[in-house]
Amino acid sequence: MKTYLLFYVLFLALFQACSEQNNGSILEQALASENPKIKRVMDSINQYQVQIRYTKIDRRNDSLLFTDYDFRVENDSYFYPASTVKFPVAVLALERLNETDTLDRNTRYYIEGDSIESTFTEDISQVFAVSDNFANNRMVELLGQDVINTKLIGKGIDPVRISHRLGYHSDDLATKPLIIYLNDSTTGITTPSLNTAASPLQLKDIKKGVGYYEDDVFINEPFDFSLKNYYPIDAQHEVLKRVIFPNEYNQGQRFNLSDEQHSFLLSAMQSLPRSVGYDPEVYYDGYCKFFMYGDSKETIPEHIKIYNKVGFAYGTLTDCAYITDSKNKVDFLLTATILVNKDGIFNDDRYEYEEIGIPFLAELGRRIHELEIERNN
Repeated sequence: MKTYLLFYVLFLALFQACSEQNNGSILEQALASENPKIKRVMDSINQYQVQIRYTKIDRRNDSLLFTDYDFRVENDSYFYPASTVKFPVAVLALERLNETDTLDRNTRYYIEGDSIESTFTEDISQVFAVSDNFANNRMVELLGQDVINTKLIGKGIDPVRISHRLGYHSDDLATKPLIIYLNDSTTGITTPSLNTAASPLQLKDIKKGVGYYEDDVFINEPFDFSLKNYYPIDAQHEVLKRVIFPNEYNQGQRFNLSDEQHSFLLSAMQSLPRSVGYDPEVYYDGYCKFFMYGDSKETIPEHIKIYNKVGFAYGTLTDCAYITDSKNKVDFLLTATILVNKDGIFNDDRYEYEEIGIPFLAELGRRIHELEIERNN
């Protein structure tokens, strides 16, 4: 019976592959759209440094079959990952809590030298709902960059290099201690770590543009990203797959989370700003959901859930998402990045996020969703 089932799944995959060769894959069809939100990017593709991975998911009985389709995905072609790095940081923070008897996600704490008290539940919720930098940086203080990188690479998530906190590029290699509330009258303190200094990345497109501003002074040379975070499409997609489909990986490749932690993480990933207390007029549903809804302020319907993490900085927009539609019974994985910096100047706050970048990602998500529905019918 198992042999027959395996043969059937392989036959189905071969049949669908042949069909897609004739009609073009869903990703190819989406990128061939005449919609101006997609076409204007595709007509000047080298300018926008687009990279995309779409994963088709097929289910037969208890088997899952993933088929990846790439557009210009190259690990050695650099893009700035911005806040997408907050995703693995949040997952590894939960893993650390699961492996520490004295801590859980509702433990209250603050960073030594800071007055803001928080919990890991609050931090992770803020990271996904509104992409809060301070919440991320507090979890970096808990883990340290070396632990983050070692843990990810040890699970087969490679290449990756987390080298700095977000909101500012700190050269401080030492983490700060966390002051932990053990009970109403007792506090504990975590041991800080000293992390390895980052070596300059040797990648294509590591220097971008024609100039940049630093402390309001214009520097007439390309902007150098070689000491910044490195989290390419391969790594982003693999973190997402391990979180959404942990049972498809062996124990050593999974994140070590309890069932309760995993449920909380999934809930945080698909939560909307209004669901965690943010003003929906300012933080609308699509605020951190670029695919399908990023260019709209409409309410996301209940039957569509988007489990994702976005990033936007230095003219680069990235979204890494698992999208599921219970009404139409479709789901898929999609990771994409685009650079929108027409004048080639960095740190001038003149990026075409709203005009080009977000509309492209939103329409890409909508088109793939529509094509998935057609495939399912």
